[in-house]
Amino acid sequence: MTVSTQTQIQSDSSILVHITMKLSDGSAADSTKVNNKPAKIIMGDNSISPAFEAQLIGMDKGDSREFTLEAKDAFGETNPDNIHYMGLDKFTVEVPAKVGNIITFSQPGGDLPGMIKEINGDSVTIDFNHPLAGQTVTFVIDLVDIL
Repeated sequence: MTVSTQTQIQSDSSILVHITMKLSDGSAADSTKVNNKPAKIIMGDNSISPAFEAQLIGMDKGDSREFTLEAKDAFGETNPDNIHYMGLDKFTVEVPAKVGNIITFSQPGGDLPGMIKEINGDSVTIDFNHPLAGQTVTFVIDLVDIL
């Protein structure tokens, strides 16, 4: 019996990676290194874009790679249908309407986070797009392990 260990990422690999994301101005948007919790990615499960996946193919354990993706291949374009308006009276002291707050709304399909973008009189504008939607993002990938 032979045991083979995968040394390069393939289209059906499961991997652990540290991901650091940078915006076009060079500022860091997020990193799994902050809490030292690498992300698990299952290649081919459609949880990441094909363009992102293509950048990972062929990496070896311990490799690092930096690449930039346009909005459509990163977190998608901003969708105006994901911007909704609610009455100010729907908010409470415990869940205040404050610009910049991210509030989780319970939906039939699960919880959905939205960011309060604007308060205009009694109307609150909530954006349910991913916070990085519409932006070009540079990713730094550190391959921790191939599972």
